[in-house]
This record gives sequence, C-alpha cells and structure tokens, in this order.
Amino acid sequence: MRAPALYSAAGSLLLTTLVAAPAESAPDVTGAAELRGTAVAAARARAAGIDFGACAAQEDLPGTVQCGTVSVPLDYARPDGKRIKLTVSRVRATHKDPHNSKRRVPRQGALVYNPGGPGGSGMAFPLIGALPEWKRLAAAYDLVGYAPRGVGRSAPLSCQDPKHFFKGPSPAPTYPSESYKQERIARAKAYARGCAERTGSALRHYTSLNNARDLDVLRAALREPKLTFMGASYGTYFGALYATLFPSHVRRMVFDSAVDPDPEQIWYRNNLDQSAAFEGRWEDFREWIARHDDVYGLGDTAAAVLGSYEKARARLAAEPAGGKVGPGQLQGAFLSAGYYDDYWPHRAHALSAYLKGDPKPLIEQAGPHAEAAAEAENSNAVYTAVECNDAPWPTDWEVWDRDNTRLARVAPFETWDNAWMNLPCAYWPAPRQQPLDVRTGPGELPPTLILAAERDAATPYDGVLEMHRRLSGSVLVTERDSGTHGIAGGPNACVNGHLDAYLLHGDLPGRRAACAPRPEPKPTPKPKSAAGAGAGAGKAPAAASGR
Repeated sequence: MRAPALYSAAGSLLLTTLVAAPAESAPDVTGAAELRGTAVAAARARAAGIDFGACAAQEDLPGTVQCGTVSVPLDYARPDGKRIKLTVSRVRATHKDPHNSKRRVPRQGALVYNPGGPGGSGMAFPLIGALPEWKRLAAAYDLVGYAPRGVGRSAPLSCQDPKHFFKGPSPAPTYPSESYKQERIARAKAYARGCAERTGSALRHYTSLNNARDLDVLRAALREPKLTFMGASYGTYFGALYATLFPSHVRRMVFDSAVDPDPEQIWYRNNLDQSAAFEGRWEDFREWIARHDDVYGLGDTAAAVLGSYEKARARLAAEPAGGKVGPGQLQGAFLSAGYYDDYWPHRAHALSAYLKGDPKPLIEQAGPHAEAAAEAENSNAVYTAVECNDAPWPTDWEVWDRDNTRLARVAPFETWDNAWMNLPCAYWPAPRQQPLDVRTGPGELPPTLILAAERDAATPYDGVLEMHRRLSGSVLVTERDSGTHGIAGGPNACVNGHLDAYLLHGDLPGRRAACAPRPEPKPTPKPKSAAGAGAGAGKAPAAASGR
C-alpha cells in the first residue's frame, strides 16, 4: 500500500494556481485539418506499405528482425508538405504453439508496441518473442516496434552536443541553495535555446498528438484494418489519445502502467505527483535492504539505511568515486531502483561495497558511459520537446520554487532532480498546446486492458484509476503491493494470464481484477551482473545529464 500520509500532505501542497504559458498561439491541434491530414497520410501509407528488409547496422539487431520505414507528415495540417520517415522493426508471427508442436497457430495481425518515454525506442521489441512469457503472443502476432518521431533514426532531435550531455561528477542537493537554483535556471534556459537552435521551426511538431496520428499512419502502412497496440508508461498516454481520436480504428489495446491523462495533470502536476510517489518507493527499497542487513550491512531499519546512503553522498561530494561518480550519479542510479525491483540487489551491493572501501561496483553502475551519450542525449531531447510542447507550463520561477520547496519537505528523494529535468519547459520557445480531453463514451471503444502495479511511482496509482474512469469499458488488472514499472510479460503469471487471454482471445475479467505481488528480489552479496544506471520508461535521471 502507498503511504497515505505522504500523499495527503503532498496533495494539499500541489493545489497551487498554475501560472502557465498561454496556449492561444498554438495550432488547432484537434481540428478538421489535422484529421483530414491523418486520413490523407494513412491512405498514402496503406498504398505504399512498408518494404521490410535487412536492418541498418546502426540498429544493432540480429538478422531475424526485419526493418523498414513509414513516411508521415511533419505537420498533419499540411500533409503534402515536409515528410519525415519513422523506422519500423518486425518479426513475423511464428505460428508455433509453445505447448503443442503439432498445432499451427493462426495469425491475428500485428501487435505494435511503444515502451514509453517520451523518447524511448521500440525497435528492439520484436526480440521479446524469444522469451517464454511472450511465445504464445509471438505465435499469433507479428511483433512490431518502431522509433517515434525524433527518436533514433526517425528524424532525430538533438538539443546539445552529446559530448557534453553527461556531466560528472555532479551534485544533487536535497535542499538547493539560491545560487545553485540560479545555476540550474541558466542551464535550463540554455537547454531550451539549444533545442530551438538545433531543430528550428519543426520543433513545435514533436507532440503526443502527432505521435498518436503517426500511430494511425503506421497501422495503415502495416495494412491492418484495426490497431492492436500495447503501450507502456508514456506509451499509454498517446495510446489513450489515439483511442479518443480514432476509436473505430481500435481492435485491442493494452495500457501497461498508465499515465494520468487528465488535461490538468499534463505534464507539470503529473511530474509533481511522480516526485511524491518516488519517496514511497525509496522507502520500500530501504526497508528491503534493512530486512537483509546480514547480507549488506547497511542498517537494520529504513532510517539506518538512509544514514548509510547519506554517508556515501557526503563521501562522494568530498571525493568522487573514480573521478566521475558524485552525489548526482549516485542519486540517478538509485532512482532507477525505484522503477525496477530487479535493480535492488545490484544497487544495495554497490552501496555496501563502496562504504567498505570498494568503489568499483558503484562506478560501474552509476558512472556515465561515453558510448551511450548520443542515444541518451537524443532520448532526453525528445522527452523535453514532447512534454514542453504538449501543454502549458508555469513560466514564473517562483511557482516552481514554491511547489518544489514545499514538496521536498515531505518527499526529498526525487523532487528537485525531477524539477531540474523539466525546467526547460518554463522557458520553452515553441507554442504550447492545450491537452486533449481523453475520454470515450459507452460503446465508442472496444474493451481495453489496463495493467498497473499498485506502488508504481513513475505512474502513480491514482492516475491509473483516472485512465480507467475515462476509457469506457476498460478493465483494470492490479498487481497488489508491488511497485515495478511495467508489468506485462514479466514474472507474474497471473498478470500474464490476463494479458494472453485478452490479446489472444479477447477475454477479460470483470471491470477490475487483482493479482498477488511478484516475489521480492533475492538478496545476493555480489550479483552476477550489474544493471545500468538509467531510469525506466525512457526518462533519464536529471542528475546524470547535461541539463
């Protein structure tokens, strides 16, 4: 269960007046011109199809995966204007029943997937069909991934030289000084300016609504009369936009770890709620470490573990590990543990080893990796462009300062780093949109499936319930007392049973169903491999970036 006291306190703090940039100068994002443009682009894509063949070397995909491109308008109000190409990947349905080798499974079409972000690429998704949990779906569906506009080789965005993206070691003050705040304001302004300078007038067209329109063009290019789609995290948001804009084009949709689609939440308030929720997940992690004090020696209470963490922060501030891991990199690595329980043994081991005199595991897990800089910078640029373009944000620094200062008193772990990550939106040079009111009436949309972990901090459960309320006929399956972000096709057989029943047969439980939590990670004094330090859902920790 979530910490109700924290949420009650945070909720009262966040009911501030939103002083935001006006959206009147933005284009008519849901008007007739965009609908006509989408229809034109979809008809064009259906006629052209996708010429699948060998994948480009840059994709780093095996020969079993085929790749191609689909052309979409940069601006759907002008479908005959500039077009951009999105990269697409596919593995055809195997037709093999994993439980009966003699049975040929009939193909049901393409299952299109988006991993979230904004800024995440789904190009590697088709490889998932080799995992046991996915073989039944891989037998019936072509598994299709793609890189959304701006991501990877799909008209890539960039806001700064990738060589300068990772800055380490860096601080991560829980209660920043006035001088540090001014430094971060200057960096946010420079970052927003860099996005505009590197992208020009095209910047305004990188939005969630255009991601939804692109999805319909992709559906047509695949020659699917109706879309079967699975979105995770942010992918649930533009999946819900798609369901609102094109309900008659939907066959089946899975929303895994759903974003709160309330227009008033997009995106400023959603990020505040996320920061509040991560405090609870940080406590979950510390309590797990405390239960295994015999393995890690970091303290036998959550408070004692926090003391060990703060000791490490202080040491790293005085002398960064390996000359590149400071408090900011430590916080970024431990933030990822808030997304995924699987990281817990790795992070606990790294912290324990560091405090005992061995910094190598911490450097390996938290240190910036130069070879990943270009991909990380691109993902961060797309994240920023989409969220800043999607909705009004406060433009008065005093609003940000007030809200985050208040929230940090009860939720210090992630609050300010999340604020720094999003602060370029206060100084964004492109027009802002008004978010679409996600909502479908009875009978407008086929039944859809929403999956959620009850303690997921990246997409807090209250937002999941809001998505459930807004999509008429949706069914919610909850993994109780669990907090991993993204639960489809994981270790929970109950969750996977509902997923398979829906995608393979269209079967759903009643309006809501619950699954017992997945087993907790097992403590190991030295895990076999160390997980990376990046955060889930395509959202890189601000402390690890060059913002």
